[in-house]
Amino acid sequence: MDSRNFIGLEATHNRFRWKLPVTSGISTTGGFMFGGSGLGAAISALEGTSGRECVWATAQYLSYAKPGEVVDVDVTIAVEGHQITQARAVCHVADREILTVNAALGDRPMEHAGQWEQMPEGVGDPLSYPQRTHHSDWSGTINERLDQRMVKGRAYDDLALQELGEPSDGQYLLWARIPDVITGMDATTLAVLGDFVPSGVGQALGVRGGGNSLDNTLRVCRMVPTEWVLMDIRVHAVERGFGHGLVHMFAEDGTLLATASQSVIVRLSKA
Repeated sequence: MDSRNFIGLEATHNRFRWKLPVTSGISTTGGFMFGGSGLGAAISALEGTSGRECVWATAQYLSYAKPGEVVDVDVTIAVEGHQITQARAVCHVADREILTVNAALGDRPMEHAGQWEQMPEGVGDPLSYPQRTHHSDWSGTINERLDQRMVKGRAYDDLALQELGEPSDGQYLLWARIPDVITGMDATTLAVLGDFVPSGVGQALGVRGGGNSLDNTLRVCRMVPTEWVLMDIRVHAVERGFGHGLVHMFAEDGTLLATASQSVIVRLSKA
């Protein structure tokens, strides 16, 4: 299975329009489409229409799509150059806009290259770490389809309920993979895996909570074969009810695959 089949994105007779049936398998335990699923679908549609690979893509989340609904993804090619395409995708259910994604796609072969951000030291084998726990039943949802192993963080039961908790240093480390996607790493897969700043917010504050994404910007670096992706989540600040943070995504060999930055509406759990 590839990433497009994992999400369930479907082509139509019009290469500028795609459709995404919303299922529980790409949705959260709260009963709405997972933000990473929406961004991943938009990236897949943009790549499919343009014939070029994603360089960066930024999503603004406007509303929610629920299982049983169908999201139409309309692609507009704004500028198509010799090496770079600038485009956008508007994802909507009927006349209700769910998210808008702007992106650049292309490739510029160049000998000069380098990586300065490094994988955290001392990170062991993914299977040596415990699976990430959750407070609610996530069977049938996107969470059940992701294998998540917590490297650095606190179990849900160790976080405070509602009241002020003990803040961490703002770093939260997870190994993650999508077992169903076996055809290699791509930007769509990373978009799904990269939507983890909300979970890092609760860890940073030391409370049971997370939030809803306002945006997500994926910046793609270098693709290499890898089964697992290390999610180095850094929460920068929480103020005025909003959280801001960044995820560095590393392959098992230490290659920086991509970064993802988000702002989040912070919400506390009631149980």
